[in-house]
Amino acid sequence: MKTVQVIAPGRLAYTEVAGPNGGAAGSEALVRVETVGICGTDVKILSGGIPVSYPRVMGHEMVGEVVDGGATGVPTGQRVMIDPAISCGSCALCRQGRTNLCLDGGLLGRDADGVWAELVTAPANRLLPVPEHLGTQAAAMVQVAGTCVHAQRAAPVFPGDTAAVIGLGVSGLIFTQLLRAAGAVVIGVTRSEFKRELATAFGAVATAAPDEAAAVIADVTDGQGVDLAVEAVGTEGTVSLAIESARIGGEILVFGTVTGGGTGLPYYQLYFKELTVRNPRAAIADDYARAIELAAAGVLDLEPIVTDRIGLAEVARAFERVGSADSLKVLMPVG
Repeated sequence: MKTVQVIAPGRLAYTEVAGPNGGAAGSEALVRVETVGICGTDVKILSGGIPVSYPRVMGHEMVGEVVDGGATGVPTGQRVMIDPAISCGSCALCRQGRTNLCLDGGLLGRDADGVWAELVTAPANRLLPVPEHLGTQAAAMVQVAGTCVHAQRAAPVFPGDTAAVIGLGVSGLIFTQLLRAAGAVVIGVTRSEFKRELATAFGAVATAAPDEAAAVIADVTDGQGVDLAVEAVGTEGTVSLAIESARIGGEILVFGTVTGGGTGLPYYQLYFKELTVRNPRAAIADDYARAIELAAAGVLDLEPIVTDRIGLAEVARAFERVGSADSLKVLMPVG
């Protein structure tokens, strides 16, 4: 079968490998992969910023169809996504239901071969059914939507609350919809005009470029600042902007992964405003199930966030589109 492997930092191979046989003793289901997605983690793995064992089959975002359920009880023909988290099931955090934080855990495509392949196997407890009526592009987006659902659960909002979403990439636009569905008044912040237009279409009451954000937020909130500031970029500068945007007693949700140091954060504001800062990580199966429900019910409109569909065989071109000014989500049909 065909797969995409990273074979060294900056080097990809679209190559033929032996296919899975359905899982040892039928303990796993065999899934034909339909569509996969590229995320920031994949970009860092390809660059060498996240080290892996080479060669490594890449990817953790997918939707597909069960072609052999084995002894799992999952019916043949069932459309599914695979929970990409690897967890031991027995450590203290797993026993608490926090499998996303498993002490011996990992991620498909990073710590084990991933889903950028024609066929993959997975146990039943990591297969989540995806309704047939959900469009292909939306179905391929439910994994990233699940991580946003997980994060939003950490910082619930209520009707009439104000929220700023800083960074209107894929996750920021999903947050905009989740917050609006919860009844929040949402302000979107990004440099990109076309992303601001999408946020408005998704229900944001106002949008702003970063240098205009303070004035727009002050106008919407009568100078108080927002109840919740969602940082969806992953830079020290955008975390700083989130802190500055929050009201006294507000909350900060740092969704972006900040890995490098910089000029420092406004630490005094963290103290003076007595802010609550949350740093959610990944998701659990229930979050993915909820994301699927929201997408299937039309609460989340995911297809407009997809800007590119490029076949798996053209993976190098797909990576070139990631991060382009006019690109959001890049999906790759398989086969």
